[in-house]
Amino acid sequence: MRIVLQRVSQASVTIRGNTTASIGKGLLLLLGIESTDTSDDIEWLSGKVIRLRIFPNHQGVMNRSVVEAGGDLLVVSQFTLHASTKKGNRPSYIRAANPETAIPLYNRFIRTLESAIGKPVQTGEFGAMMDVSLINDGPVTIIIDSRIRE
Repeated sequence: MRIVLQRVSQASVTIRGNTTASIGKGLLLLLGIESTDTSDDIEWLSGKVIRLRIFPNHQGVMNRSVVEAGGDLLVVSQFTLHASTKKGNRPSYIRAANPETAIPLYNRFIRTLESAIGKPVQTGEFGAMMDVSLINDGPVTIIIDSRIRE
């Protein structure tokens, strides 16, 4: 699993002209699921997201998690995060999980986050064409990959 995590002051998802999800202060998570991902990847990655100390404390130092900061989460599926550009100019998405594999993992990832944060997680619509809007706070943008685990 691969995430592009962005600390935001607000973010939203619009599908077919309708805003279907929005958050204020929190994290926008663009989530790519690989065909070899398992529940172990979900546990590791969700724990990393919840505990990552990237929100400012009262002194302005990034030392608080999204939970400590009272932030929200917005998860958007994005298979293109597993694009391979090694050969030619047209990306290959062969490593991205097919919907039959990805949807249950996507849903479990969301439920795991909801359990950890203690409130609902906003989401996009799996497989839909979405317009994602955000105001990146900082900017703070971090890429996390459960295969690399750094």
